[in-house]
Amino acid sequence: MPGQWKRGTHVVDAGNFADTRFMTVTEVAEMMRVSRMTVYRMIHAGELPAVRFGRSYRVPESAVEQILQAGSTDLRATGTDGSSS
Repeated sequence: MPGQWKRGTHVVDAGNFADTRFMTVTEVAEMMRVSRMTVYRMIHAGELPAVRFGRSYRVPESAVEQILQAGSTDLRATGTDGSSS
C-alpha cells in the first residue's frame, strides 16, 4: 500500500500527516505526567490516536493537547482542580 499507513485496523492516507508533529510514547507520558504503560493502555483502548512505525507508536501532538485541554476543562467544571478554597 504505497502512500498509506495502517493505523490499528484502519488504513490512513499518508498525506494527512504532512504537517503533523509526532511524539513518542515517552514524550507523551512526560507531558501528561503518567506512566508509559498508561499511554499504551490509552492507545490500545482507542482513547489516544497513534500510528505505528515499525515496533513503536507515535502520537500526534495535537491529540495530546486536546486530551490535556479536555482534562483541564473537566476539572474546572467539577471544581476538582486541586486548589484549596
